[in-house]
Amino acid sequence: MHPAQSAQKDPYYLVLEAIDHGAFRPGDRLVESELAERFGVSRTPIREALQRLETQGVVARDGRSLVVSSLDHDQLGELYVVRAELEGLAARLAAQHAAPEEIRVLWDMVEKDREFVDRPDQLARANRRFHRQLHLASHNRYLIQQLDMLHRSMALVANTSIAAEGRGPATVEEHAEIVRAIEARDGDAADRSIHEHISRAYETRLKLDMERLERD
Repeated sequence: MHPAQSAQKDPYYLVLEAIDHGAFRPGDRLVESELAERFGVSRTPIREALQRLETQGVVARDGRSLVVSSLDHDQLGELYVVRAELEGLAARLAAQHAAPEEIRVLWDMVEKDREFVDRPDQLARANRRFHRQLHLASHNRYLIQQLDMLHRSMALVANTSIAAEGRGPATVEEHAEIVRAIEARDGDAADRSIHEHISRAYETRLKLDMERLERD
């Protein structure tokens, strides 16, 4: 990012975006001087941004260093429970309030995402865009704020479950089922579909974590 562009944006959001996009992964050290150089800002706003992120649990102390936080098994489960409920509400509200144009955009996303089923990194980014568009279609600003905070925490999960074998095509089909319910203005079906979608993603992540532990 060019320094002139960086200066126009709050360093808090710059660091947050870098974590969200995978530039910094759980356990990575965050060094004030390096971040200041990366974003073309002074160290003071970087320090303030890191302090704010620390209070929100996005970064944590490791001795004298600050690192990107990691989620343990229980925290991961708690996160997915809340995610399912909030996303379910968003889908239910979208079924009530989404404009026809918004539904067409969601369908366009589903169709374009079929190109990425064998490219986990790109599909993971597309998945975030899809869910963000779904949140906006709920037309509830307070719910959207809560979902933004929730997905900030999702960035602390080390690897995307979409990388698991077969998960890419399944993700796109599950998205299609959600949009189908929204288009039918069936709030119950939309809620149920997104609960199932998130449950499958959580199950996949648990399996990936178990496989990783067995390798270690």
